[in-house]
Parts: sequence; structure tokens; C-alpha cells
Amino acid sequence: MKRFLAIGLVITFLLVSCKTKFDHPDKQIFHYNESSGILSLDPAFSSGQSTLWPCNQLYNGLVDMDENLQVVPAIAKSWTISEDGKIYTFVLRNDVQFHQTEYFPFNGPRYVTAADFVYSLSRILDPEVASPGAWIFQKVKRDAQGKPAFKALNDTVFQIELTEPFPPFLGILTMKYCSVVPHEVVEHYGKDYRKYPVGTGPFQMQLWEEGVKLVMRKNPNYFETDSEGIRLPYIDAVAISFIVEKQSVFMEFMKGTLDFMSGVDPSYKDALLTKDGQLNPEYADKIKLITGPYLNTEYLGFNLKPTGKKNPLLDKRVRQAINYGFDREKMMKYLRNNMGYAGDGGFVPRGMPSYNPERTGGYEYNPQKAQKLLAEAGYPNGKGLPEITLTVSAQYADLCQYIQHELGEIGIPLMLDVAQAAQQREMMRSYQLPFFRGSWICDYPDAENQMSLFYSKNLQPNGSNYTHYVNPKFDQLYEKSQRCTDDSLRNEYYTQMDALLVEDAPFVILYYDKVARFVQKNVEGLGVNPVNMLDLRRVRMR
Repeated sequence: MKRFLAIGLVITFLLVSCKTKFDHPDKQIFHYNESSGILSLDPAFSSGQSTLWPCNQLYNGLVDMDENLQVVPAIAKSWTISEDGKIYTFVLRNDVQFHQTEYFPFNGPRYVTAADFVYSLSRILDPEVASPGAWIFQKVKRDAQGKPAFKALNDTVFQIELTEPFPPFLGILTMKYCSVVPHEVVEHYGKDYRKYPVGTGPFQMQLWEEGVKLVMRKNPNYFETDSEGIRLPYIDAVAISFIVEKQSVFMEFMKGTLDFMSGVDPSYKDALLTKDGQLNPEYADKIKLITGPYLNTEYLGFNLKPTGKKNPLLDKRVRQAINYGFDREKMMKYLRNNMGYAGDGGFVPRGMPSYNPERTGGYEYNPQKAQKLLAEAGYPNGKGLPEITLTVSAQYADLCQYIQHELGEIGIPLMLDVAQAAQQREMMRSYQLPFFRGSWICDYPDAENQMSLFYSKNLQPNGSNYTHYVNPKFDQLYEKSQRCTDDSLRNEYYTQMDALLVEDAPFVILYYDKVARFVQKNVEGLGVNPVNMLDLRRVRMR
């Protein structure tokens, strides 16, 4: 333990000194900040970006996802799927080791076996663990005692059996919930495993002073190599700070003490970006901006649950009028500096194979058409239309104030109710809000994830159909898609379903999000991907 503390003190000194590239050119340490804090380093609780990013450095699963959303090998070097689509058989690598750490040293190399995956995935379903990821295995078959069908056929062959075909399942297995963990360490630390993680990833935990600093150092035994046979990762360590105030994070980044900054906060967006979403030329010689589609749809949702009272939002023409009633392009340019793509199609975001606004249709700015629809609904120029309440959190109040003003110009009276984000989400899930702001970040790379929000069997309280949308034709297409193992045909079903949604307008698509990464000039090999995962395996620092 003394040795561990000594190493920790040395690394802490290196990190809190000036930038390591100046004082310690032999060490490459990648610095970033996590303003939200990190609650756990247990992959069973890897929900939310703040936890996903460090867990992605610490753990591996059977399969991974590349930057094109294709499922690729990780610890499983190959796999087969039975003809009926129910049995997945994985052949594992035999050279993957768990981390050797100061706080839990194994007696020699500890290699991953199929039994480790039986343990790790079963743990996600254990009620005593209470993982928020338990839902991902709802289609896994169980025996009479409730034991899930995870089987180790031998040390290197692992099998999963489903109750019915579910084509997105392979993509689900790329989620960090499905990471392999060693039972010895988990059982030794119990709930404290969150602080003493042991995985197989490119980095391993060195030091975590909660709320101050997290340090992960290079795993010298990592199994992946680059195309030239060089063992990954290239850099020596990752250091995460926990500065809460976004303006302070911006200042640290501009000083060069942080190598990377993700996203655009209102406090500095106008300093770094032009209105067209380009990097301010003033900083072009100091930092880089990397952008790309992010599988997140930002929207306003209508509650279509009948209440027995007159509700103008139950009239499709009123919902369509709202969709036509404001200029998304203008909103994105002046309020988001074009850090996102105006919502020109359906619910499936840019970056997904079935994103197809030419086929699904969408809503452009057309106030004349909006007024025509209002008149057809019995509200000429908005006359007689009762005030509509839109519930929104403070973070999105500026966008909704803009929409409020634009809709007011065509006679649609909109009142904003600004609520705490957690309170808004809870009220949305219990159908207490007639009109609400929502967002949906893709959990796995298949449009089933978006379409499931509108399937009638996913109505609350047990599902995610927050709009209470019910359409038998949509349900038929959804069920067909879930029996279809042909990716092209399944995407065709998704496009047809999204077209139905656009016509029925249970939502107002605001924009499809964009990954925005600001990076120091000396950082190379850090790209972007549509799920905004932080991958540091191939990063170099010159």
C-alpha cells in the first residue's frame, strides 16, 4: 500500500504541475475535465457520459463498435448467429488479461474465460446489484429458476440464447454494461468495487481522489495492437479533473492545461465559434475543432393520452401547425452557433442508416401553411385557441423562448413552464405534461431504439412511450422489423415507421445533435463517432 501511495503522489505531482509536455517530455498524459463528476467505475452502472468515458478506458466486452457504427471484434474474435436468430455463439481470444493493480494483485496473469462473461452478464440481471442496465437483457431466455441463458461451453466459447429473434442484440452487446469483470475483485470489494475497478481495457486505475482527480495509467498487457503490430495505447496515462464551473474549464483549456474539451457551453460558445459553427479564426493556430453527427434527437413531445377534456393538441392539424410555425435553421444559427443539424426529418437522427428525410418527410418553416392548418382545425389566426403550456428545463429555455415568440406571430399562444430537469422528466414519464421538451440519445446503433418510443406496448409506466402514441399500422411495421434479420429490409421498415410519425406529428423535431470536440494542436488520433464515445487507444501527443 505504501508503494501505491508513493506512485500516486508522484503522478499527482506530475498532473498538478505545469503541462507535462513541457516538464516531462518522456510522459504523455492526456488531460480532460468532467464537470458532472463520476459516481462509479463499475460498468454495471455505466449510465451517462461522465461514467461511460472512463469505463471505456478501463473495460472491454465481447464486441465493440467502430466509428461507422459497425460491430467489430473485441474479446470475442468471431461469432455466429443461429438460423432462427435466437442463439449467439462467441469464440473468445485466449490472450486477454485482467489488470494487475496495486490494490488487487493476481498471482500471475489472470486470463479472461467464457465463465467470466457468464458471471459478468448475469450480474447485470442480479436484483441485488440493481444495475440500471438490466433492461438490455429482457429478451434473454431464462430457466424455471430464473437463471439467464448465458453459457460457457468451454474456456473460449460463450453462448447466449434469446426468447425470440432480436436483430439489434449484437449492437446492444457493445454497451459498457456488457463489460467483463473478475469475480474475485467484485466479491472482495462488494459495493466498493465502484472505487477499485479491474478490467481488461487499455488503461487501468491508478488513483482516484473523488471530486479532485482520477488517474488511469497505460495497461502494459493490453491485447490490441495497431496495423504495425505496436501495442496500444500509445499514451502513458489519462488524468481527469472535476472542475464544476464551465467558464473555469474553458480558461484551463485555453491555458493548455487540458488537452480536450467536449461540447459547447453558452458561456463560451460565441468566443470559440462563428455563427456558422466554424472555429473562430482567432484560435485556428492554437486549437482544433472536430465535429460530426451525434445520435441524439432533441424534440418537443405532445401528450396524446385522451383525458375526456377538450385538448387542442389532440388535433393533428394543430400539432402540424406548431411544426411549421418556426424557423429551425435560424434557431440553430443564432442560438446554437450551428452546433447541431436543424430537424428536417423524422425521429431517427443523422448518422443512422435509416435517416432519410426525402422519404420520411419533415417540417420546414411555413407560417402560411401553419395558419391554414389552424383555420382547418377551427382556430383561424389562432382565435379561440387556448394557451398551450410547454414544460422545459432551464438549459433549453432560450430555444423555447424563441419558439414561443415565433408561434405567437401566427396566433399560437404558448406559455413556458420552466422546471427542474429531474422534475420535468418524472412528470413527463407519468403523463402529467401536455407538451414537454425531451431528448433521446441512442443506446445502441439500431433505429429500433428510437422507434420503440412510439410502440403502443411501451406505454408507461413500464415503457418509454412518453407521448402515448398509438397507431396500429406503426405497431405492425415495428413487429415486422423485429422479426427481420435482413438489415436493409429492417431499415426500410424503420423509414416507413418514421414517415408515419412525421405525418401524425406526436413530436416537434428541434435538431439532431452534433459532436463537438475542441482539441489542443499537439493531440493526434482523436476522432469523433456518432455515439460520442471517448476512445483514447490511438491518441498520440506530439
